[in-house]
Amino acid sequence: MTGFAEFTRIIGRGPTLSRPLTRDEAAAAMRHVLDDDVDPVQLGGFLLVLRQRGETAPELAGFVDAVRARLGERSALSTTAVPDIDWPSYADHHRQQPWFILSALLLAEQGYKVLMHGIDGEHDACAPTRPVLQALGITPAASLDQAGTRLISENLVYIGLENMTSEVERLFHYKPLLGVRSVANTFVRDLNPLGAASVMVGVVHAPYRPLHQETLGLLGQENAAVFKGVGGEAQRNPHKSVQAATLVDGAHGVEDWPALLSGDPFLWREEDLSAARVVQLWRGEISHPAAEASIVSTAAIALRMLDRSLSRRDAIDSARAMWRARRTAPALAV
Repeated sequence: MTGFAEFTRIIGRGPTLSRPLTRDEAAAAMRHVLDDDVDPVQLGGFLLVLRQRGETAPELAGFVDAVRARLGERSALSTTAVPDIDWPSYADHHRQQPWFILSALLLAEQGYKVLMHGIDGEHDACAPTRPVLQALGITPAASLDQAGTRLISENLVYIGLENMTSEVERLFHYKPLLGVRSVANTFVRDLNPLGAASVMVGVVHAPYRPLHQETLGLLGQENAAVFKGVGGEAQRNPHKSVQAATLVDGAHGVEDWPALLSGDPFLWREEDLSAARVVQLWRGEISHPAAEASIVSTAAIALRMLDRSLSRRDAIDSARAMWRARRTAPALAV
């Protein structure tokens, strides 16, 4: 375990002697973590320094490199399907339903293959993502291999982080101990474990947009949209305009998406976070114009990544038409 001290020394020697890790150093440090070859005191200090200083894109890319390599060692990923879009779901905090699940479901109905991954309610006392998925007939995959295999015949598959990489999931346990989130909350959004050509990333704070954009660029990501979403999810607040940091065929860009609704952006917060309410909206049993606008505008960002011939207005119109034509039958698994 003394070997890990090399990395805490690099980042923790004070304002004049410390420096960020290189990408290779970050990958080596993460390999120690994945091998459980780190004393808890060392790991806590390492996570706190990174949190206080802020992660760099090469560090995040190195962490992802190590995790992806470990996933490749364990899984026969060459025999599984490659999703069209990777959709990380790691909300930090919010008081809103995970309406973005219905955005992903709309894409799935159009034949796009979506892999969603996230953490369970033990670490996220926010919106009920997994109960909503299960209420829609989408049960979590038990492994990454199973998720990829299911994508061959299904268009929307979810896997929990604990079933994908339990070593990384354990890092989330440090939040109540340290009082702050760790670097894991950041780099899991960039994992894209099955190599989708497009990635939807939601962030809590706007400064993380260029950070994820740069990280994904270093990782060779072709297409991505990174934007400030509700609670850190890739979910638009329809009352607010949003700026998305993008990758288009690997090239960096920025897109401005206008608000779809006027009025107070905080008035649409949900008191009832039951999964049944999301299902009821999908089935047309309740009316919720703000939620529908959120679903449509979130799906539109994904559609523009998937089909660059669409203008932003065309993407909104297409997503709106998809919402009107959705299948609302009780059997919702796709």
